[in-house]
Amino acid sequence: MPTVDVLYFNYYFFLQVVAFILIGVAVYGRASALVTNLPIIGGILACGVILFLISILGLIGAVKHHQYMLILFLLFLIQFSIACACLAVNTKQQEQLAEQGWRRVGPDLRAKVQTTFNCCGFNSTTDDSGGSCDEVNKICCQSIDPQMPCTSCPPCMHKLQSTIDYAFKLCGSIGLFFSFTTRKIHELILVLSSSLTPSPSFLARRYRNQLDPQEKAARAIFPQHNYLY
Repeated sequence: MPTVDVLYFNYYFFLQVVAFILIGVAVYGRASALVTNLPIIGGILACGVILFLISILGLIGAVKHHQYMLILFLLFLIQFSIACACLAVNTKQQEQLAEQGWRRVGPDLRAKVQTTFNCCGFNSTTDDSGGSCDEVNKICCQSIDPQMPCTSCPPCMHKLQSTIDYAFKLCGSIGLFFSFTTRKIHELILVLSSSLTPSPSFLARRYRNQLDPQEKAARAIFPQHNYLY
């Protein structure tokens, strides 16, 4: 495999490994330490998986030795689009996505979220989608001043907001980093490839006055002896 192909292959292999580890493991490990099956977390993890799959296209292009620029440009566009989408999600949209995930999960997971975050319901303490909050309310009442009246725990959305916002911002920031790093590394590879490839002037000086080894030796068309001009 030529030197330039090796550089491309190693770069795309490095890109897919790091993209999957940083975006997938970092986001999932940070958020799922408290909630393991919330669908909103799985959606953010999908960004890392998508980048991983897209980088495989770069590996295929490096092996096939064609369409470098097209594959790299598509990779940059998709990475940049995903990163901008994650960073552009506002608080209201995050709440809507989290509420959809809250409605889809089972009662056991909702109860686990309420117990972990000491909250009741999703966006209202009167929301009964999470089941009974009697046990959680007892925990909340123990953590405040006994002289103060205690009715119920706060909604879970207020507790989850910071974690969800952090996950989106982390995914978008790392996506932007890799999208622009892709362009810079590609430019570096082009510079290295141009330095490894002999320049036309060097080739001209090197091979200008050399004879073709396959060319037949020239024969004299005039007599060698007794020739009068």
